Amino acid sequence: MSRIDTVAAFPAAVLFDLDGTLADSAHDLLAAVNEVRAARGRLAMPLEAFRPSVSRGARAMLLAAFPDVGDTERESWVPELLDSYQRHLGRHEGVFDGIEPVLRALEDAGTRWGIVTNKPEYLARALLPHLGWETRCAVLIGGDTLPTRKPDPLPLTTAADRLGIAPADCVYVGDDRRDIDAARAAGMRSIVALWGYRLPGDEPADWGGDVMVECPADLLDPRAWPMARVP
Repeated sequence: MSRIDTVAAFPAAVLFDLDGTLADSAHDLLAAVNEVRAARGRLAMPLEAFRPSVSRGARAMLLAAFPDVGDTERESWVPELLDSYQRHLGRHEGVFDGIEPVLRALEDAGTRWGIVTNKPEYLARALLPHLGWETRCAVLIGGDTLPTRKPDPLPLTTAADRLGIAPADCVYVGDDRRDIDAARAAGMRSIVALWGYRLPGDEPADWGGDVMVECPADLLDPRAWPMARVP
């Protein structure tokens, strides 16, 4: 029996990481970190030194900004950093070039999309109106929404459940190894977003993602997506 030709199609659902995948949040976060530095008499940190740590969360950003300070003291500054970031939220933040066309293409194809991030939910939810996504994002799971966060698979499987779509029918897109580990554990296919934030020495080819993509525009082609072919 001959093989039936297949037609390229987008996945039923796509879940995205937020910082470093959809949103270029480095400038707002840098402003917040530099506010914390200024309060301690330190000069502003340059973007190029700060940017690689953005996807790793508040503690990693504070470590980059204060490598000479002990863990316990830095930990006590996390609420201060988050409060500062909330004040700066949306002032400089935008989406990466090419993301909006990808989201529109998914929506036009009937694909539902959502966000699973380790950013606290209240901050992620507050950012959505600045990006025009408050009515478009079908599900949002933050780092404090559930008892665990990425790389644990629970946030991804919960997001799929809320969409009413099996994890195997979802694809997760992220720029950090924790994203790819979480997707694998959740039974989802994954895409490594190479335009995101990475520390020196990171090797995305070693993460085990199903696909690595150089820029968002590549995702306009359904053939670039894993699981994208249907009979």
